[in-house]
Amino acid sequence: MSLPYTLRLLCLCCASFFMIHVALAVATRLSAGTAMRMAERLKPSSAARLLFAVRMLPFTLTLFAVLAFCIPSYLWLEPEATGEKVGLVCFLTALLGAAIWTLAIVRVVHAVRDTARYLHRCERHGKQIKMPGETAPALLLKDRSPVLAVAGVVHPRLLISRRVMRGLSAEQIDAALRHERAHRASGDNLKRFLMLLAPDVLPFLRGFAALEQRWAKAIEWAADDQASAGDPRRALSLADALVKVAKMGNRPQLSYLSSSLMADDHDLSERVDRLLRPQPIPDQPAKELIPLVSGAAGLMAASLAIMVLWPASLSVVHQALEQLVR
Repeated sequence: MSLPYTLRLLCLCCASFFMIHVALAVATRLSAGTAMRMAERLKPSSAARLLFAVRMLPFTLTLFAVLAFCIPSYLWLEPEATGEKVGLVCFLTALLGAAIWTLAIVRVVHAVRDTARYLHRCERHGKQIKMPGETAPALLLKDRSPVLAVAGVVHPRLLISRRVMRGLSAEQIDAALRHERAHRASGDNLKRFLMLLAPDVLPFLRGFAALEQRWAKAIEWAADDQASAGDPRRALSLADALVKVAKMGNRPQLSYLSSSLMADDHDLSERVDRLLRPQPIPDQPAKELIPLVSGAAGLMAASLAIMVLWPASLSVVHQALEQLVR
């Protein structure tokens, strides 16, 4: 198959991304169990950062490799011929690369659209109220479902239903609001957005589901810890709030780009037990996180240094691309 210069570049980018990403994703999957066991020895906030970093590592390194090496080597060394042939292997891997990117973009578009529509409905039918400790007005909803969440990515909005307002005491509402502010301060909705944007290993295969579920659990525990801040009264109030909201039933159908007080009631008993009987966890974030973060940063820095100090390295990349395209 013969393709013009620009389409051939696009084909090579998709094929290179797919092949590098698969290799890194497989390595990450093999080490995911170790990362999750490592996370169990950390405070939830540190565990959440570790798991998020592991989840995003294949995508970040692959995108860096394509942008820093594949595209520059092609633009610098490939002559602008009218058209050149692309081999079957390159074409098929390019299709797979385009497919995982297309599915990722579709997921993001659906999530953003659903969140925007949900917030629009809330703004249309809800009422703006001032909540203690909040700088921006919250939206008071008439939902029968017990809603208490922050929704959105750029400017997350606090949502609370009348049922929650009437069903919780002032102390319980304060503790629950602290939980939601912790989600907002940690940028958890933005991290959900980035994980949606990170392509799958293969089309229609969510290869990091277990890692993402463990991360979701860690961010809830981290928000609980930040809300209680070591105060037994706040911890008790938050535990009471969790139990009361769970008993209200009718879990709300929120968008993916939302962080709710009761995101998942499967670990409710564990969350309540942690709040009522906190166990000190030795936290060694430097020991656990520095090798991962510094390793990835060092690899990218070394790659850029090689490209700047030894421009011929792009020739090596270009030769590899020529082998791929045949």
